[in-house]
Amino acid sequence: MSRQRLLLVEDDRSISEMVGPYLEKEGFDLTYAYDGLEAERLFTEAGPGFDLIILDLMLPHRSGMDVLQTIRARSLVPVLILSAKDGDVDKALGLGFGADDYLSKPFSLIELTARIKAAIRRANYISHPVEKEAVEDHRIKLGGLVVDMETYEVQRDGEAVKLTSKEFGILKLFVTHPGKVFTKAQIYASVWNDHYYGDENIINVHMRRLREKLEVDPSAPRYIKTLWGIGYKLEAEPV
Repeated sequence: MSRQRLLLVEDDRSISEMVGPYLEKEGFDLTYAYDGLEAERLFTEAGPGFDLIILDLMLPHRSGMDVLQTIRARSLVPVLILSAKDGDVDKALGLGFGADDYLSKPFSLIELTARIKAAIRRANYISHPVEKEAVEDHRIKLGGLVVDMETYEVQRDGEAVKLTSKEFGILKLFVTHPGKVFTKAQIYASVWNDHYYGDENIINVHMRRLREKLEVDPSAPRYIKTLWGIGYKLEAEPV
């Protein structure tokens, strides 16, 4: 089996020198970039050659956010963000940017490796989906929401709502189990298909984004309710 190729974009050479050899021992081939312009050049030259990109957001010459936008304009390759600033992570995970996952600095090399492998597994699954089972009615209606499980289209009160893949995955989990309470660990395990490492921010970011798109007033949600200290549930009567 050929080794999977990673592009590591990190201007701190001490971090690159720590991360790179470790990942190479784990069976990956590494290409290194130390600023945003070099990252874009290497990505452009490699075409579809990378299986995943590890991207620091604080880069010289061209920001990691700009690099992410360049990547997403050309490719759906998984991108794992490294950042010490939660505000930047929030933007990177939002619509129009499209990062797949993130780790806050400092991070564990074991966790980084696990996140990389999980992101590549998800990308391969999406690229080679199993054949869908036929269903008689592929549209789920709850309150003013209409969720099409075949086309991945969502409407709220007749208006189209554009969701990222992760946001749709969370919504799908809720609408297929209305009224059921899900912990953050259960949401992560189901949508990200990976073990939960206790980092709540990635769930918080996606839940906030989802509420902003589904709720008329996100501060007083009609659909996605928070049970403090427990988790979330979708509270809506089928129509």
